[in-house]
Amino acid sequence: MREEAPVRGRHLDAWITTDVRRPELACAVECELITLHVHGKAADHLGALLDPLLVSGVPTYLWWLGTPPFGKRELLDALRVCDGLVVDTAQFDEPDNSFRRMAGMLKVAHHRMGLADLQWSRLRPWRESIAQFFTPVDRRAFLGGISELGVDYAAAGPGNRIAAALITGWMASALGWKLRRATAGADRVVAAVYEGGGRSIEVDLRPVPQNDRVAGEVSAVRIAGAAGGTFRLSVMHDPQRRRNARETAPDSERRRGDTAKVLLTMLEIGDSEPLRHVQQLEPDDEVALLLELLSTGTHDEVYNRSLAAASELLDRF
Repeated sequence: MREEAPVRGRHLDAWITTDVRRPELACAVECELITLHVHGKAADHLGALLDPLLVSGVPTYLWWLGTPPFGKRELLDALRVCDGLVVDTAQFDEPDNSFRRMAGMLKVAHHRMGLADLQWSRLRPWRESIAQFFTPVDRRAFLGGISELGVDYAAAGPGNRIAAALITGWMASALGWKLRRATAGADRVVAAVYEGGGRSIEVDLRPVPQNDRVAGEVSAVRIAGAAGGTFRLSVMHDPQRRRNARETAPDSERRRGDTAKVLLTMLEIGDSEPLRHVQQLEPDDEVALLLELLSTGTHDEVYNRSLAAASELLDRF
């Protein structure tokens, strides 16, 4: 669904077609597409228009393209007949404000409604890489010793900070951190201080100009602290490869292709030699992400907690 304004007229246009979707990482799917163009006051009653078209017993998801009109009657009315709302916060206009309104909407939506975010799905490799560092039993104590968290994201100015805030909210909600203060400086860096387990955790969200990245895309996460020894974890997307002395610029460009879809994880524990792990990223095809969400459902309590914590952070400045 997409809101198109200004829309003139008061009539309703409808048609039905068949289509075959062919995602990169899944089988082809045949489907029927019923398209409604609703004009004027009829848009206030989308639920009544959609309900007769739905198949009983089959979950219904509302995929809103662009920025949903949070707080408007047409969205809340449409959600009455839906089991979940699917959005992509990477595409939000006025991202900070829209994200906060979305978090507030969960408080007024019906209890059965789920919420899914394609951007959250794109962050899964980052969350997995971070979680894997703390998985071994001898590293569990590090969770209680984190003192620094830094997230870089692609932006020339403040940009879309939602992905960086979600990473922060995910860690804060999982580890019981409480936000004490947050400010956005003249350099557009967000500096926040959390408290957890009797210690302070310093967090910074830093915009980094990167013309080859999607606006708001996370490019690096850094975690450091001490618990029986110091540790540092760095996760980087598409890391710059070092050019050896005999390598020319064209050679370097030809070799760049194999790093375009990887995460490089660097582990440093005490005085030990750094450990490296390279993870190949799967294509983040929109259709494949959507099919994955529909197969697993939109009720994700981890996302809901991360959303609430991220919204609290963005609400401080």
